[in-house]
Amino acid sequence: MKKNYWRLPEGVDEVLPPDALHLEELRRRLIDLFVSWGYEFVIPPMVEYLDALMVGAGEDLDLQTVKFIDQSSGRLLGMRADMTSQVARIDAHSLKTPYTQRLCYAGTVLRAKLDGLSDSRNPIMAGAEIFGSASLEADAEIICLMAWALQSLGVENLVVELGDIGIYRALVAELEIDAEQEQALFTAVQMKSTADIEMLLSDVDADKLILDCLLKLPDMMGDKEVFSNAALSKLSLPVLSQSLANLQALADLITRQNSNLSLRFDLGELTGYGYHTGVVFAAYTTTHGRPVARGGRYDGIGKAFGERRPATGFDLDLKALPIQTFGNSSNKIWVAWDSANTGERLSTLMQEVERIRQGKQMVVFALEKNEAPVPGCKFQLVFDGKHWLIKSLENLT
Repeated sequence: MKKNYWRLPEGVDEVLPPDALHLEELRRRLIDLFVSWGYEFVIPPMVEYLDALMVGAGEDLDLQTVKFIDQSSGRLLGMRADMTSQVARIDAHSLKTPYTQRLCYAGTVLRAKLDGLSDSRNPIMAGAEIFGSASLEADAEIICLMAWALQSLGVENLVVELGDIGIYRALVAELEIDAEQEQALFTAVQMKSTADIEMLLSDVDADKLILDCLLKLPDMMGDKEVFSNAALSKLSLPVLSQSLANLQALADLITRQNSNLSLRFDLGELTGYGYHTGVVFAAYTTTHGRPVARGGRYDGIGKAFGERRPATGFDLDLKALPIQTFGNSSNKIWVAWDSANTGERLSTLMQEVERIRQGKQMVVFALEKNEAPVPGCKFQLVFDGKHWLIKSLENLT
């Protein structure tokens, strides 16, 4: 049976012209934006020891990580499915500092399977992280940077949804359930499955107000009125009250920095790969059903790398952005093969070509006599006896 060597693994895709160039332009634009906000660019490795990649991660990230044996050491390696723990390692060990540190990155990751948040198992992720600050101001900066980045790339009708994992954890802390039950409950709340939550809590002996609040948690979403929810207002848990107060204060900070940004709240939001510890957030558009970017606070991951640091950040998948992804191919300029292009004429030709290329336009030379212009060429360099001029190919034909 003949093998189809051209086939790619399911969910793994390649990016072809002109989209590849356009995606690279978006990546460069994002990096320039991050750097202009004071974020240092880092490039984590594609492969690390698996135990390092799994620091602070939950079961879902473990399942998404492609694993294999290192033939040099015999240890288990992993292909990165997410870059957050890698950047936390860089902050805590490679660039260790007592000061607040801002880092950014952009690169391809590999996932074991499609996850519903992307149509590709090899998305191009870009993101930014702040280490060393536990302040709401750090969360506000990261969220505003995320919104600015998306808007600068052409994402329209942006809505940022805010939540806090501390709300869920404050409620669960009042239950006497084991780790397995808690994981099942976490998944049910994450999936917003009220039926599963009700089933999991049916045999739990706890305060009815707590149980009622957990049952209603997936539906606690909307504008600021969500904070006056009757189920929440009946509870007097200091940790819960602090999380709710922080969320409202964070929203005020964001609004002061970006008054045009639409904010919503989801008090049952449990986004991410299990390492988030506080505020979580996701960006949506009114025309896109899934988040276009997401992130949150993940304090303490760096402890395993030598330094326990508060941290907050976000990432986005460039391939999944709901924007036009076709690059401009009409700026190609053709230079036909001509035996007369010698001496001074050739010298002036090359000077003109260099000038055009410095303007970020493509100039493509024919390699053979009578060679047809490459696809996408609409213009040609023509010598009028004294100067090289750019002419429309349509007019020349």
